[in-house]
Amino acid sequence: MDRGGAMEADPFHNAKEDEHMDAQTFKAGKMKMIQPDSLKDPKLDKLKEVLLGWINESLKAEHIVVQSVEEDLYDGLVLHHLLARFAGVHLTLEEMALTASAQIRKLEAVLEELEKRLEQQDTKWDVSLIHKKDLLATLHLLVAMVTRFQPEVELPSNVKVQVVVLEVSRTGIQSDVQTEVLTEDRRDNAQEVSDTTDDPMEQLMDMEVKQTMAGVGLQVSDLDQQFSDGVILLLLIGQLEGFFIPLSDFRLTPDSHEHMLHNVSLALSLLADLGLQVSAVQAQDVVSQDVAGTLKVLYALFRKHGG
Repeated sequence: MDRGGAMEADPFHNAKEDEHMDAQTFKAGKMKMIQPDSLKDPKLDKLKEVLLGWINESLKAEHIVVQSVEEDLYDGLVLHHLLARFAGVHLTLEEMALTASAQIRKLEAVLEELEKRLEQQDTKWDVSLIHKKDLLATLHLLVAMVTRFQPEVELPSNVKVQVVVLEVSRTGIQSDVQTEVLTEDRRDNAQEVSDTTDDPMEQLMDMEVKQTMAGVGLQVSDLDQQFSDGVILLLLIGQLEGFFIPLSDFRLTPDSHEHMLHNVSLALSLLADLGLQVSAVQAQDVVSQDVAGTLKVLYALFRKHGG
């Protein structure tokens, strides 16, 4: 672009200015970027899918639909609603923050309250990163929230990404490639549990859920059959949660696959509304008498009511 006399300026002038760039340009001093190959990892895609499903299921009653974990959390609106949903914290903030400054103020308030409850010693996110739609920071935040507020949600195990770390200093820019862990290896956690406690599924049979099941004549050996039509599962949810499910809402004596599927789908929907999501279990799993799927549903109830 022609700027008149500017063409005659000292050609080294800009270079000299660059050497004294405002420190704000590299405020953090360090930047992390996910390697392109890691962005194609199916396990990363699965993690994003599960987190997206968790957000949408959690905020379904408020008619909030999130389409992208990268693009839809930067303004603080979704995080504010999740904070209210799981921590019961209702901040006096504008619902729609339209300007960047308003969005940052909202994020500051929301993250401050979240971090009090997440109790993370070394947070891997901050207001600036979330507002800049940094995928790595956003994923770390969401994983921490799920782990703290709904540990029964099954996140993909052992998700790792390769990141390029750029560090800026007065002497120049240094780069390094590191491995960043997004979710832990469940096999390691399972070993820790087995070293200190009984199998969680065994604990299920020793707590309040077992007593409730005994009261209706159930045996451990026929869990898959007894729950496959959804009737006892619905009655169990109603008894543990203290509410009555109208008989008109489900089939008390289901006589077809469709009726059974309807009952189990209603049960899973109720669990989700109660904040007890079992994302890896489908209604068809329970109807088809899948023992593992049935136990996962019961374990979600156990985690809440098992004392």
